[in-house]
Formats: sequence, C-alpha cells, structure tokens
Amino acid sequence: MNKTIQNAVKAAIIICIAILILTQALHYKPRPTKTLTTTTEQSITVDHKEPVVKRLVVASLKADDTTWLQKRLPDWAVSRYVVDDLNSPLTVPLNKGRESMVYLTYIIDNYDTLADINVFIHSLQYQWHNDDPNKDGATVISRLQLPHIRQQGYVNMRCAWTLGCPAEIRLDDPSDNRETTSHFRQAFQELFPERADNIPTNVGASCCAQFAVTAAKLREKPKAEYERIRNWVRDTPLADDVSGRIMEYSWHMFFGMPDVHCPDARTCYCAVFGLCDLQNCAQWGCPTQYQLPPFSTMPEGWKQLAEYDNI
Repeated sequence: MNKTIQNAVKAAIIICIAILILTQALHYKPRPTKTLTTTTEQSITVDHKEPVVKRLVVASLKADDTTWLQKRLPDWAVSRYVVDDLNSPLTVPLNKGRESMVYLTYIIDNYDTLADINVFIHSLQYQWHNDDPNKDGATVISRLQLPHIRQQGYVNMRCAWTLGCPAEIRLDDPSDNRETTSHFRQAFQELFPERADNIPTNVGASCCAQFAVTAAKLREKPKAEYERIRNWVRDTPLADDVSGRIMEYSWHMFFGMPDVHCPDARTCYCAVFGLCDLQNCAQWGCPTQYQLPPFSTMPEGWKQLAEYDNI
C-alpha cells in the first residue's frame, strides 16, 4: 500500500470517528438527578409538593388545646380543622355531621396529594373512648403499627368491643327504637345507592370514628363519591348528632369492610398496636387495656393523673 492510499485510509477512519462522536452527542440525554425523599416512616418529605408519609387529620373546636400533638407526636404532619372558626386556615363548609364533615373535606381537598397513611382523630388528648388504660390518644397513635395499616388499607383505632360491637345497628330488632337506628335504613340507601336492595340486617364496628386509612384505599373511590357523601351530610334534615352517628357506623363500609367489622380483640391489639402480650383477653376485649369509664367527659385534672404524659 503506497503512502497516498495510507493517508486516504487514515482520513476515512478519522471522519468515521468524528461522525460517531457527533451522532452520540446529538442523541445524548442527561440522566435525571435523584430527588432527596424520605425513606423512613418517622419523617415527612422536604418538598412540600410531595405527599407526607403520615398525617393526622384533626377535627377540633377553636377552644380545644391541641398542643399535645406537637409535644407528643412531633414526627407526624398535622392538618387541624377548626369547625367553628371560618377564619381558620383549615375549616369546613358547614359545621354539621360531627367529625365527618372534617374528614370528608380533608379527603376532597387533598385527594391528589394524600399522605401515605392518614389518621383521622378528635382533637383532645384524653378521651373516654381512646383505647388505652389512661385514655391517652398520644399513646394510641404512637403505638400504631404502620406496616399493618399499609397492608390492610383501613384500621379502626379501637379494638375493644365496648360500644359498637358486635352490632350497633340492628334493623331486624323491632325493640331498637333509637333515633339513629330508626333513620339508618333510609340513610344507608342514600349513602350506598349501589346496595339499595341489599340493606344489611346488622351493622357493627367499635366506636368512635377514629381510624387510619392509606391513600391507596381512599383512592379506591373517586373524588366525586366523597363529594356526594359530603353533600348528603350537608343536606340531610337529620340532626347533627344523628347524621354524625350514622357516618360513624358507615366509615368501615365505605372502605370495603364487612357490615359487621369486629375483629377478635387479642388479634387486633397485637396487629394494630403491637400489644401481643395482653392478659385475660376475650373476644370482646382485654380488661387490662381498656375499661369503659363511668364518665363521658374526662374529669378536671386528668392530665396531672396521666401515667404516660412524660413518655
């Protein structure tokens, strides 16, 4: 091969290499940078546009003291709705239906950015129905087993059957003439129109409208369905307490649970709260964990008597 041919070959190789480099440059797309997100269940994401891992949705009155939320549960994001203050950053269209108006408003307004785990609660730390020996809501929430909630999609925050189980609403019992029961049949047909011809005989779930739900479970219903339910709460002629109790015993059915949803108490305490060594348990409850107090409003000074307040 003479020198002229060698030079021509070298030039051709250089041209080919140049074309290859140019082609790669034209088709180059930078790899996306990783965004810092939280990976633990004890944190919330830094970017406020991203959904938080876990959030407390709180139904409250303006006068309620909710400072315990930050003190005892600082790793939870909080959405506090004040139903009797139209100037509150978070409030409701109408103060009706007890806590249900708050819960529905939160779901509707945050449907596309729901927390992974949403815990719906009342505002006071100490309440007679909190499933804890000292009736301490902070202890109840801190014991929640988040992996179990993710697996189940929905859990009631009470395992004790006292009030609500095994059947709070008995539509087949003529002697049950309580106002909630007498209106439940029609309300059920309106709230569950797809089951208008399949009204349950009995409805049961442990009281008192405090529960945890995943975003995935909430989104099994379209946003329009929650708007329809909220419209029912707004428009029903039923009194606030009656419509509130009807909703209280409908939540579990909204989230796909059976009409009577009363898990075995021992199993419930272990799965929901990690309390697997409770003694003397029966199907209906564990006396060392919860007993119904002889009052519906916590006595003055109860906080000073609290066993767990400094945990």
